[in-house]
Amino acid sequence: MTNLFDKISVKNQEKILKLLEAHCYEFKKNNQILPIIKEENMLAYIVKGYIQIIKIDQNGTRTIMEEIEEEEIFGSTISALKTKEFEVITKEDTILFTFDYQRITKETECDKEYFNQFTKNLLQILMEKMKKKNERIEILSKKTIRNRLLEYFNIEANKHGSKYIYLPFNFTDLADYLGVDRSAMSRELSHLKEEKQIEVKGKKITLLFERYNYKNN
Repeated sequence: MTNLFDKISVKNQEKILKLLEAHCYEFKKNNQILPIIKEENMLAYIVKGYIQIIKIDQNGTRTIMEEIEEEEIFGSTISALKTKEFEVITKEDTILFTFDYQRITKETECDKEYFNQFTKNLLQILMEKMKKKNERIEILSKKTIRNRLLEYFNIEANKHGSKYIYLPFNFTDLADYLGVDRSAMSRELSHLKEEKQIEVKGKKITLLFERYNYKNN
């Protein structure tokens, strides 16, 4: 995963943050932080921590729209945050900073090598974000709970080059991420265990059959 400040000295990192008028925030776990990135051109970069963007529809159905981890970016323009249905919640103690991305194109020092490197890093992170969103679309395109689970496991196995998957969240959140009923998902997981296709120990899932074409990256 690309760091926003890869190949940039600490001194130049400080220059960039000052030029972009970046603001640093620290939040405890389970804080609602949507108001700080409501502005149209605002981006937020996670220095430490983990957050979720959650949609709650009129019936109270909860869906995790995005998981955003350390060294990832989100904002009102590139994430689904336009209506009152959305919440942005810290799932761990979190440190982030925000900046207006339009300042990047207006900055007088944009021709400097360190600033060009910053722009390259930002674009790479955005590309990684698009890949992650496409993976989510692929999961949600599956019609059954079983196939959504299998697709999720396959993506994670290939991502880490291992048959061992460690869930970044609990099973309630997994159901919300897959857009399925928690009880129905639990039944499907039980079926997969009975069929000796997976083992589940806490948040660790072991894939037991060769269908998963995972490979070392």
